[in-house]
Amino acid sequence: MAADGGLQGILVVDKPVGPTSHDIVALVRRLTGVRRIGHGGTLDPFARGVLPLFVGAATRMVEYHARDPKTYRATVVFGARSSTDDLEGELTPGDGPPPEPATVEAALAAFRGTITQRPPAYSAVKVAGRRAYRAARAGEPVTVPERSVTISRLELTEWEETDPLRPAATLEVECSAGTYIRALARDLGEALGCGAYLAALVRTASGPFTLDGAVDLDRIRQSANAGAVQRLLLPIDHGLGELPRVTVADEIVRAVAKGQVVRAGGGVGAVTEGRVRVVDGAARLVAIARLEGGRLFPEKVFVERGT
Repeated sequence: MAADGGLQGILVVDKPVGPTSHDIVALVRRLTGVRRIGHGGTLDPFARGVLPLFVGAATRMVEYHARDPKTYRATVVFGARSSTDDLEGELTPGDGPPPEPATVEAALAAFRGTITQRPPAYSAVKVAGRRAYRAARAGEPVTVPERSVTISRLELTEWEETDPLRPAATLEVECSAGTYIRALARDLGEALGCGAYLAALVRTASGPFTLDGAVDLDRIRQSANAGAVQRLLLPIDHGLGELPRVTVADEIVRAVAKGQVVRAGGGVGAVTEGRVRVVDGAARLVAIARLEGGRLFPEKVFVERGT
C-alpha cells in the first residue's frame, strides 16, 4: 500500500467521448501514482458515461462486479448500415424505407428478455484465440459466436427526424453484462428491414455506480493537484450490499489478518452460510470470507498482520 500512496477505493469516472477506457486508466495512474487500477467494463471511445475504476486494494473487488448489469441511453439511426455497427464505420444505405416510431416501438418487444445476440465483428471478443477486431481490420472473414444476453428494459424515449431518410431513436436500455448495444442497434435495423447503427451511447449506470455519482476528468485533475483524490473514492466494498456483514472482535480481526480460519463468534446474526463481508467494530472491512458451519474462511484479506 505504501507504494500507492495509501490510496484505495472506487473512483466512478464520467468518461468523455474520445479516449479509450485504457486511456482513462493510464491518466488516473499518472495523476495518482497508483499502478494497481482496474476498470469495471470497457466503454468504446465514442461512448460516454460511467466507468468505475478500482484503485489499489480495490482491484481485488473487480471480480465481484464483473456481472453487474448496465444501463444505457442509446441513439440509433435508421436507414443505413455500418461496417462496425456504429457511427465510426463505413455507412451504406439500407434496403427498405425508414420506419415510423410506432413500428420501432412494436419491434422492440422481440428484443426484451433473454435473447441470442452476435457481438460485432469489430469487438474484443476472442475467436480462435484472436481478438475479432484484429481479423476484421485485416480484412479477414470473422464469425463471432452468438451469446445469450438479457435485456430487462428497452424503451423508446425520443424520436428525431430532422433528416426524414435517417430518423433517430433514443432508447433506454437495461441489460446484462456482455450485451453489445451496437449489436442491438444493428439487429433492430435488420428486423425492420431498413438497417440501423449506433450513433451515440451514454452509460448511465454500471451496477451500483451511477452517472449522478460520477466525476469528470477536470475534477479528478484538480483533486490530484490538491492531493485530495481519496475524497473522491468510494469504499472498496461499495455496492456489495448483497453480501451480509459479519462483525468480529479485535482478536478475530488479528487472526483473519493472518488468513486463519476462525469461529465467527456472536456477530453473525441472521446470516447462515455463504460469502460475507467481515468487518471490525468500527465497520472497517477486514475481509471477504466464506461462512460455513459457524466458521469464517478468509478469501480476500484487507488488513495487515498486527492490525
